[in-house]
Amino acid sequence: MDKWTRVAPEQIPQKTRYQEVPKYEQGLYELAGGIYAWMVPNGSWGESNAGLITGSGESLLIDTLWDLRYTQAMLDAMQPWLDANPLKIVVNTHADGDHWWGNQLVPGVESITSKACYDEMTHIRPQSMIMVGKALGRLLSLVGVGKVGHWFQNMVAPYHFEEVVPVLPSRAFEGSLTLEVTGREVQLIEVGPAHTQGDLMAYLPQEKILFAADILFVDATPVMWAGPVENWLAALDKILDMKVDVIVPGHGPITDKKGVENVKRYWTFVQTEVSKRYDAGVTAEQAATDIALSEDFAQQPFAGWNSPERIMTNTHTIYRHLQGRVDAPKVPELVSILWKQALLANKLPDAQPTVMRQVRSK
Repeated sequence: MDKWTRVAPEQIPQKTRYQEVPKYEQGLYELAGGIYAWMVPNGSWGESNAGLITGSGESLLIDTLWDLRYTQAMLDAMQPWLDANPLKIVVNTHADGDHWWGNQLVPGVESITSKACYDEMTHIRPQSMIMVGKALGRLLSLVGVGKVGHWFQNMVAPYHFEEVVPVLPSRAFEGSLTLEVTGREVQLIEVGPAHTQGDLMAYLPQEKILFAADILFVDATPVMWAGPVENWLAALDKILDMKVDVIVPGHGPITDKKGVENVKRYWTFVQTEVSKRYDAGVTAEQAATDIALSEDFAQQPFAGWNSPERIMTNTHTIYRHLQGRVDAPKVPELVSILWKQALLANKLPDAQPTVMRQVRSK
């Protein structure tokens, strides 16, 4: 991150949203003339990045954020550029709320996503995060399942979902879409289902800059809600074949193809280890726990990434595909998976964010 100049805002948080020491400063970084990345340390839950492309009297925003307060802070930092070049288009890269629930703060602006993403968005509501994160977390703490309740509560603690009114994109495409905006060519490339059902990336071929969204996590463990893992690996190979020098991940610091190779190494390792255990008849929960606590995993570079317990969700997703399932888990199944993930998190006390693993005594 030291390579890039932070241009806004003047005041920056001294702690991350999860009260960690920031590994880099939050703010708007200039990648090239008129091209910026909004970077949020350290890339944990909802600590997502965004992009701004501006010039020729117009701007394109890549993603809004998980709630209105953080989205507004980002837009405030961008305001000098937006005053000179009003916002024309918003691109939402996928259906996770931390990449589109701030859309209501940019009313009247054309918003674009993939058709698969749009279809998934229609089933995702902030009320689910309120219910699972806050209500369920409190209930579990009250009935004695303290560690699990604590994990659920602290996952959503920095955010204010009650204020969010989801605003769906106004336009959807399939495959790819090339835009001519701000005097530049911007290619929207659909690569899902992988992280979610409708992942897309934004590529500026002339500048060799890619906004990879959540196809790429850097120094943070990726989470696969949809899969299959083969699609995610194919998307990473696609990036490696592209003419690109600068890559903005959905979570974590700005990177290059080395960051892509690291994520590919993670998925290759996980796919191999999970498949072994599936063939041996081990349950998904046992498999994920066994891998995460193994000496082999501990020796891997990704063992120190943020939220390693996400291997629980990843393992369950791989198991579903190995079983021939392509359906997304319904809410009860998803809550069960996250429950198991919370239990695993508390077996990894040294992992970040620490606050999710810290049950404070009264």
